[in-house]
Amino acid sequence: MNAIETNGLGKSFGHTAVLRDLSLRVPPGCLFGFLGPNGAGKSTTIRILLGLLRASAGSAAIFGHDVWQQGVAARSGVGYLPGDLRFYDTLTGAATLDFLAAARRHPCPARARLVERFGLPLDRRVRAYSSGMKQKLGLVAAMMHEPRLLILDEPTNALDPLVRGVLYEELRAVAAAGRTVLFSSHTLSEVEELCDEVAILRDGELVARDRVAALRVRAPRHVEILFGPDGYPELLPEGMHQLDRRGQRLVAAWTGSMPDLLGWIGRHAVEDVTIGPPDLSDLFMTYYRQAPPAEVPA
Repeated sequence: MNAIETNGLGKSFGHTAVLRDLSLRVPPGCLFGFLGPNGAGKSTTIRILLGLLRASAGSAAIFGHDVWQQGVAARSGVGYLPGDLRFYDTLTGAATLDFLAAARRHPCPARARLVERFGLPLDRRVRAYSSGMKQKLGLVAAMMHEPRLLILDEPTNALDPLVRGVLYEELRAVAAAGRTVLFSSHTLSEVEELCDEVAILRDGELVARDRVAALRVRAPRHVEILFGPDGYPELLPEGMHQLDRRGQRLVAAWTGSMPDLLGWIGRHAVEDVTIGPPDLSDLFMTYYRQAPPAEVPA
């Protein structure tokens, strides 16, 4: 049973469609990246999953429970961190967590450990918290009951690098325990470092879904080649896209295989060569700018 499953999901506000025909399956036990620029439809999808918005078309389920018809059952095993996080300013951090635990009516076995790991002072009132402290409080609130599905909308906002590293460790442990994380972000490096699979939204439509390792194989590499005086080729191979040429120096993006690139270089008089690692940022930006591919990987 999938942790999340949507079929033809759509949402419109009046005549404006913000989500169109989204069919997505998130298996249990994975770190799943939900990626796209601001306004792509990520938060709208999350709000539908949580029953905060009603879909205009299609259906969505969490662990087999329809999110609208069986909303209580669907949300019973979910932890959620919203992108627009807000708390009662007059409560302390401890009182906030007590209140949320009582409302959830569920044990919170990970509370003390998470508070210590994130370095969160619970005796202060929330109005005295910095933005980073509020974000840490939200993370503890979302994770302390060890939910089967953890939905995090831009979870690293306002976190310093050390706390961000702690969060990554915690999320990897969640997935290792067989639970699921849906990690929404517009920051490419976070998704590349953390997630097993990624779905990319653009203007409310799914334009790609694949494992990060498979996307990395297709990502372009930055290549600089200095040819000898008589070695500059007349034709570039398929997969080589010239970005600049200065005399005998070629700057290009390579989208083919590494053996093909090395074989082509070896057939020419080359004085120097630099080959960069696969650049997922360039690959993702092509999805953001261009029309969606004809087929979306399942």
